[in-house]
Amino acid sequence: MKAFQFPLDKALDWRRVQLELEEARYKQQVDALAGLDRQRAEVEASGIRAEIQVREWSPIAAGDLGALGNFRLYVKAQESAIVRRRFEAAQMLAEQQKRMLEARRRCRLLERLKERRLTEWTAQRDREVEEIAAESYLARRRRRAPTASPPYNE
Repeated sequence: MKAFQFPLDKALDWRRVQLELEEARYKQQVDALAGLDRQRAEVEASGIRAEIQVREWSPIAAGDLGALGNFRLYVKAQESAIVRRRFEAAQMLAEQQKRMLEARRRCRLLERLKERRLTEWTAQRDREVEEIAAESYLARRRRRAPTASPPYNE
């Protein structure tokens, strides 16, 4: 019997490559989202630090308060921009997750088909081996069986 060959092996390999690519893209999107979260936390922390520093100054000049007000506006604008970018990144992540899950589904479909075909091939091979073993056993038995000779008259 010939060795098992799955005719769609190249397609399965291609699906696996696609899945790996989609998983890598998904991971990149997750990292981008986490980066935006870190960036927002850093901007927020810098605003809080500036507020604390200015409040610790004993004589506070009007220009310092004006600068602090402008910095607060800048921080709020940065936070708003990051929130918008995060929303867009979260949408892109959801889309990428759909693409990754679809690639996984397609890959798994071919893997299950291969497993089914391998199971069928294995069963067929086992039947053939069993038939050959039975034929071999019968052939040996026929060779060993004493030939029927006429009875002797004594």
